[in-house]
Amino acid sequence: MSTVIPEPVNRLIEAFAQLPGIGPKTASRLTFYMLRRPAEQAEALADALRDLKQKIIFCGTCFNITEASPCAICRDEGRERSIICVVEEPLDVLAIDRTGEYRGLYHVLHGAISPVEGIGPDELRIDELLARLKQESVQEVLLATNPNLEGEATAMYLARLLQPMGVRITRLARGLPVGGDLEYADAVTLGRALEGRREM
Repeated sequence: MSTVIPEPVNRLIEAFAQLPGIGPKTASRLTFYMLRRPAEQAEALADALRDLKQKIIFCGTCFNITEASPCAICRDEGRERSIICVVEEPLDVLAIDRTGEYRGLYHVLHGAISPVEGIGPDELRIDELLARLKQESVQEVLLATNPNLEGEATAMYLARLLQPMGVRITRLARGLPVGGDLEYADAVTLGRALEGRREM
């Protein structure tokens, strides 16, 4: 005897399963959790998803997510306008801004160069970055791509493109996490921490 799952339930399981990090079992759990919740909670989730697609756009300047272009960061006159921090994704803007240590502008690439996934420089917002540098009086570009193979390749590619423009090119420092033990650090991380050492 086969169990027949109603079509709306099946559709939601399939929709959840398409999200990154969610397999079929988690998708099923989420679906059946939503079935047990009050209708208002499901409607609130549906409204939030609808608003996400209808009201969120990319800033025409930095390509961060926003409700109005230019975004709040690009409009903020208190920001240091001579430095642009280049990141891979909008979440990276949130992470860096949350530190309170950086008060410059941003540029979101929306990915990193990855030949394996078929992502080349043309799929990223690199041309828009170059156009910004020609129009704005930027003195420094901080390359804050991820410290993985794709992020490093992207940073090196950008550095080669930017060098003839006469701007200072910097990279986020890398090294040991706070609270970590030296004996557990891998050789690459420890090597980068030694390279990036500074005066006390």
